[in-house]
Amino acid sequence: MSESPPKARLPHTFALLLGLVAVAAVATHIIPAGAYTRVEREGRKVVDPASYHLVEARPAGVADIFLAYPRGLAETSNIVFYIFLIGGAFGVISATGATEAVIASVVHAAHGRGEMVVPLLMILFSIGGGTIGLAEETLPFLPALVVLARRLGYDEITGGAIALVGAGAGFSGAFLNPFTVGVAQGIAGLPLFSGISYRFLVWLVMTTIAVVYVSRYARGVRRDVIPEAENADRPAVTGRQALVLIVLALGLSALVLGSMKYGWGLQELSALCVALAVVCGLCGGLGVNRTAEVFLEGATGIASGALVVGLARGVLVVLDQARVTDTILSAMAGAVGGLPTAVCIAGIYAVQVALSYLVPSGSGQAALSLPILVPLADLVGVTRQTSVLAYQFGDGFSNIFAPTSGYFMAGLALIDVPWTRWARFMWPLQCVWLTAGLGLVLIAQAIHWGPF
Repeated sequence: MSESPPKARLPHTFALLLGLVAVAAVATHIIPAGAYTRVEREGRKVVDPASYHLVEARPAGVADIFLAYPRGLAETSNIVFYIFLIGGAFGVISATGATEAVIASVVHAAHGRGEMVVPLLMILFSIGGGTIGLAEETLPFLPALVVLARRLGYDEITGGAIALVGAGAGFSGAFLNPFTVGVAQGIAGLPLFSGISYRFLVWLVMTTIAVVYVSRYARGVRRDVIPEAENADRPAVTGRQALVLIVLALGLSALVLGSMKYGWGLQELSALCVALAVVCGLCGGLGVNRTAEVFLEGATGIASGALVVGLARGVLVVLDQARVTDTILSAMAGAVGGLPTAVCIAGIYAVQVALSYLVPSGSGQAALSLPILVPLADLVGVTRQTSVLAYQFGDGFSNIFAPTSGYFMAGLALIDVPWTRWARFMWPLQCVWLTAGLGLVLIAQAIHWGPF
């Protein structure tokens, strides 16, 4: 009996990005070297669109391919360590059980009323996605949510969608997500968490679309079930967990205030993450040693997401050192320069959406794309805030659809749903989200959403 051939596997993100670095190195031998002059304008450096000129070529060699990763890590060290510290902080918060207890209390309060519990829990997960970047953290809830969904007469897709789609909507339309909004605005040179009013409207639109879609699906698959006797032991948030939640709320408030009023950057926000970890760990009863242990576990758990930023930047390092980045920028600007601004925005948006399937790390995609697309936006008259929003949508929508997204595929395994079945469920929502995203990006540019 002959053995069946092994199934083809998608390349790992790191392997894919290293391949892109190699492709970039080859391209430096083909693309002419050139440069724009950067000028100071209103406190920030922008490209002078009339200054492009050819310069001496410096094509990349074999050594440059392997040097690209450490050089990329060096250039993005502030972002890499910021992500590590965020992972550690939320590892501590998760270890206190505070967020899990809140979800359990809501489930208990709405037990037996599926038409209430599905949208309510989705909104809670969306708030988490929009504020603290809830994504991988949804995985522990999935088995319990599937059990809950079945008890309410729904199927396993409904249970998985409560967390995956809920958090995905918040992540896509995030207004305080440090992993996407914070990182992208830092790269784009924007004040951290600026433009929050419009961003909150974006979150509301994306969350509403998700809740309506999943609720409608749930009604369609619902079957009658025999009510079970309600558990007399009501899950409750303990005093320590309540204290952790208060500290977390104060920390998020400090993040907003510090970023918007006092001009905090990544260094100050990193310090805030360390402070949150220490205070939440002690308030949650973890003690000094356990707090340190789970902080390291949280940082370890997000290591791949942090380190991929450096490798993604490595592509730009190769192009920059060969002095061909501005040539690519000039070609892109020339291709869209004579087009209406709305068409330029749609092009930037389409590039980000396509790129998200190749680079499933949001931080990695920001490091790879924004250094090129932000100057392009400057050249064609698109605000940087709008360009960041296009990136945010491009990254967020694919997180719970693309089979290259590691945590998402792990989530499907936990709810025992094959990707093909999930794709049939998600495809219409993806189309609606993509269309709404394009509309919101166009509106952002029409109102000259800024500050720039």
